[in-house]
Amino acid sequence: MIVRILGEGQFDITDACFESLNALDDAVEKAVEEGDEAAFRPALAALLAGVRAEGVPHPADALDESDLILPPEDASLEEVRAMLGDDGLIPG
Repeated sequence: MIVRILGEGQFDITDACFESLNALDDAVEKAVEEGDEAAFRPALAALLAGVRAEGVPHPADALDESDLILPPEDASLEEVRAMLGDDGLIPG
């Protein structure tokens, strides 16, 4: 699966990574639902760090469509709220 972090690039993520990434996504979703800015910022940073750590950079010259799009690290709580689906940012 190809995951794009807006403004940063794409990462190839294996299915095996989704359990740990979903736990990080749950923290982002909870912070957004509660409007908890203090919890939101570190939760989003942890999710994006998890994608960077678990993923492999997708070739920059490849024109492949992203399967998932994540907000940049400096996104606001409201911007992330607008991106959230029923399953959070990362389905599963």
